[in-house]
Amino acid sequence: MITDSLKSLYTRDLNKLKSEIEAYQNEESIWLIDKHISNSAGNLCLHLVGNLSHFVGAILGHSGYIRNRELEFSLKNIPRTELIQQIESTIEVVNSSLDKLTDSDLKNEYPLEALGYKMTTEYFLFHLIGHLSYHLGQINYHRRLLDH
Repeated sequence: MITDSLKSLYTRDLNKLKSEIEAYQNEESIWLIDKHISNSAGNLCLHLVGNLSHFVGAILGHSGYIRNRELEFSLKNIPRTELIQQIESTIEVVNSSLDKLTDSDLKNEYPLEALGYKMTTEYFLFHLIGHLSYHLGQINYHRRLLDH
């Protein structure tokens, strides 16, 4: 079933996010911004956790998660250990939510027009993998540029 592949991809990339956050030699660097870099790795991490906890966990898995997107970009200096814990919780909620989906669920229309148009749940889940990968690359670049 395609949900097994989706779970594998989300787990792989969320574990890579965890590795990137752990790889910062200076924990304070996680929160740095510089010149044209407006989002810190910490804020991108919070954004990814919030995004997946909302769109997969709350909407598809009925987890009860309440998203506050503004805080994803305004909170600062969350300890690395807390970021790691949030990533691990996100892996669990994404996997448990995907486990609940049938092939029919994937072909159904996603309950929200999150991108401004109607799409299948399957389509949106693949979109979210791309979104995760995009910001994961930004975090990797941020770490290599600003972790002194």
